[in-house]
Amino acid sequence: MKRKLIAPVLLGLALLPLTSRAAEFTPDESPVYKTIGETELKLHVFKPKDDKAAEKRPAIVFFFGGGWASGDPKQFYQQADFFAKKGIVCFSAEYRVKSRNKTTPFEAVEDAKSAIRWVRAHAEEFGVDPDRIVASGGSAGGHIAGCTGVIKGLDNESEDLSISSVPNAMMLYNPVLDTTDKGYGLKSVGQDRMTEISPTHHVHEGITPTLLLHGTKDTTVPFENAERFAKLMKEAGNRCDLIPFPGEGHGFFNSPLFRPKTKDTKVYDKAMEDSVTFLQSLGYL
Repeated sequence: MKRKLIAPVLLGLALLPLTSRAAEFTPDESPVYKTIGETELKLHVFKPKDDKAAEKRPAIVFFFGGGWASGDPKQFYQQADFFAKKGIVCFSAEYRVKSRNKTTPFEAVEDAKSAIRWVRAHAEEFGVDPDRIVASGGSAGGHIAGCTGVIKGLDNESEDLSISSVPNAMMLYNPVLDTTDKGYGLKSVGQDRMTEISPTHHVHEGITPTLLLHGTKDTTVPFENAERFAKLMKEAGNRCDLIPFPGEGHGFFNSPLFRPKTKDTKVYDKAMEDSVTFLQSLGYL
């Protein structure tokens, strides 16, 4: 399927400015990865143009934000297209949210784990290396991506649990990391379960390498949460690269496609540059 787009171009690590006028980013396919009752959840796939299944490429699974209440996988279409052009197979995932499915953050975490497991189970079909799968997302999507690497349990028991739902790396953009009154989401998870899916409260040794991008002026998810999580990760012997974005608020990472009124793309470009650098450090690019 052809894609009409205004493509971001790398000159080294510098990105040319993007204008999203008339830009279209269309997935190559959208297979169903999970069915719950009458609800079908899809993965919107962006493949490298020179896709060769035998090459076993890295993969990124993106999860949109929206407070576990709303959102759209199109939020990460531009990022998915960008990384597909660099040779990574990208998936922008649907998952259950309150407005459409009357669900809670706990079901969203389960779906994120299901998505990672499905990609690993179908790695050969998509030319993916099952040992180089990255979980990524922003805000609530960053939270559930982070939970795939940090939180144990909450797997769907009907799936083949012999296939791991844990990613090999994580790239998280202003993610929810503390669901208590010190962070974001207490009303959504409830007082009785406030730390059950709070990544900061479950840091342990052996968590996968993590990139954390966060605005210092974020009034939705406090920057302190990111600092605390990164500190705990390092104390546990885990790699966690925290890159502050001075003066930036929540959602700074969003693409021109998702925020078409944005005139200056420097912050988005910098987020992509930092993501490229992180993936290069892992040997994924």
